[in-house]
Amino acid sequence: MFGHGQHLRRPRRPTFLIAAFAAVAALAATAPAGFDVASAATGTPITGTASGRCLDVIGQSTASGAGINIYDCNGNANQAWTFTSGGELRVYDSPMCLDVAGQSTTAGAKLQIYACNGGANQQWKINGNGTITGVQSGLCLDVVGAGTANSTLVDLWTCNGGANQQWKTTASDTQPPTVPGNARISNLACDSVTFAWNAASDNVGVAFYDVYHDGQLMKSVSGGTLSTSLTVIPGVTWGLYVNARDAAGNVSQASSTVSVTPPQCQADTQPPTAPGSLTGTVSGTTVTLRWSASTDNVAVKFYDIYRGTTRAGTVTANGTTPPATTFTDSGLAANTAYTYYVVARDAQANVSARSNTVSLTTGSACGNPVCAVTQIATDTDIPWGLVTLPDGTILYTRRDAQNIIHLNPATGAKTDVGTVPNVQSTDGEGGLTGLAISSTYASDHWLYIMHTSPTDNRIVRIRLTNDRLDTSTEQVLLSGILRNKFHDGGRLRFGPDGKLYASTGDAQNGDNAQNRNSLNGKVLRLNPDGTVPSDNPFGNAVWSYGHRNPQGLAFDSQGRLWEQEFGNGIMDETNLITKGGNYGWPACEGTSGSCGTAGFIAPKRTYPTADGSCSGIAIVRDVLYVACERGTRMYREVISGSDLTNVQVYFNGTYGRLRTVEPAPDGGLWLTTSNNGDKDSTPNNSNERIFHVALG
Repeated sequence: MFGHGQHLRRPRRPTFLIAAFAAVAALAATAPAGFDVASAATGTPITGTASGRCLDVIGQSTASGAGINIYDCNGNANQAWTFTSGGELRVYDSPMCLDVAGQSTTAGAKLQIYACNGGANQQWKINGNGTITGVQSGLCLDVVGAGTANSTLVDLWTCNGGANQQWKTTASDTQPPTVPGNARISNLACDSVTFAWNAASDNVGVAFYDVYHDGQLMKSVSGGTLSTSLTVIPGVTWGLYVNARDAAGNVSQASSTVSVTPPQCQADTQPPTAPGSLTGTVSGTTVTLRWSASTDNVAVKFYDIYRGTTRAGTVTANGTTPPATTFTDSGLAANTAYTYYVVARDAQANVSARSNTVSLTTGSACGNPVCAVTQIATDTDIPWGLVTLPDGTILYTRRDAQNIIHLNPATGAKTDVGTVPNVQSTDGEGGLTGLAISSTYASDHWLYIMHTSPTDNRIVRIRLTNDRLDTSTEQVLLSGILRNKFHDGGRLRFGPDGKLYASTGDAQNGDNAQNRNSLNGKVLRLNPDGTVPSDNPFGNAVWSYGHRNPQGLAFDSQGRLWEQEFGNGIMDETNLITKGGNYGWPACEGTSGSCGTAGFIAPKRTYPTADGSCSGIAIVRDVLYVACERGTRMYREVISGSDLTNVQVYFNGTYGRLRTVEPAPDGGLWLTTSNNGDKDSTPNNSNERIFHVALG
């Protein structure tokens, strides 16, 4: 038996399990004169998320003082609640209200029904995380002892986010709102902007608007709010957009994106001082540089490291933390002399004088984990999925151009094998993404492809015949994976068990991640023909759940699946995936938000989003390699038991944003960039590179 202090945790951000009547709650706060909120919400059952049982007046009594419990939902009038414009919860379609006995504001206070009188002890607030709080007390509607059995009493208790304090209705609403229109900005200042949009419509009502920049949730506002002030960063370009969400958790497609670049808060023409005391050391074909920090009248934001006359990389500040004063240059040629210098930059692009110059000569052989880097190709679109064919050549998808390229890495020769049918981008990160082949490719020539269509994300397979996609062979293996501007997942990987694994995003609706009947916010597992394996944990394609926007998938020598996942604004994470495991989103992000609660599996490693935003992963000889975009680096992490150890950073700022990393047949890596046009779905507006990385 659980006491009040032993509830499950409260989600860090809304779980969207709020009921359809909450839409009326949102409307009530902003309803125009004459709007009859009560009639719009008459007779809605309120269901406990943990128990699946309904909020119930004991014994179907209509007398004042009758108590409240949970009981099997039966459609009777003692389970039909109406949320009114006055904040009341009326029952029996009559002037009887949910009431706190004796107007108590103490945890454990009894709930009852009583003649409606407008008292503060009869006023309730429907919250975005599924809780219902008393206006007078601030306490939550709570199933006593976290019980789930019939006749368990309901009282008030300190809000703690437990599932026994979360409620929804049994009303079915599966229709999402329409797209908010005319997204626009005004009042742009150095640190703020007003963002506005036109109202969306919904069959029940829009309860919330969720405002994002580049896939990161900034804030949620009520359904009656059509503009909001946002905090922005001087000089940093963001793409703002908004989704509409109804009370049942259905989310619209995103609005158009509005680009915003705030000016600096003060004019600054003074450059930083020159970095000093530059020194370097050599280990094999790797150079490590160190220097003393520059100073600036405002702040130093960047150090640019030059190898000869070419910028070899950039070290960037993290918020108010100054940039590091060390840089590692990896993958250099053996027995070669290099010269280096460093300059400092501030946020307004004022550049310091050069540091002193150092000359260093690499060793005769690579004695490091990461050795030579060779550029094997460039592309004007974004390489996303990548596989090595049995003959050692490469196939890769072009996300926005929606075609597949056959690349010979030895010669750089490229062949366009065809465009994948029915692909539609999302003005964000959707499009042509994942690519995989099974161990039987040499005989069957199936390409397994994940892409966004006009209606969903889906997994298909198409045969490659005579170096051309034979689109007449296309088979849709799995459809109905919700799409949105961002959070579309997209990675495919065959496991040693012969099954196809896929990572799917939550489609900008965190509620999807915890719904085991949804295909979103999951790692999925399929047979090669698209059927569901008989040993999947929930009888559907879901293998694990509670993911936000997973992309990287890789198997180690023990056949264990590792996954890389984008967080929102706090931390990204690497997970070791277990069958049926719940990884916590949206209740927690990485290790933030009481993620240690039983039932949620903690990540094996987390990364601040400024150092991460990692997409692809690969495992070679039980070492995990992680390609990061915003972090502009590759992590090398040794798998030791179930831990990730001896973490090292390579290519920090050297090649920019890194998207995909895959094992190469010689024991090295393929590595791709994602620097330009990454969030606009415009084909052929990029300037990307594909590398081979030799490993020591």
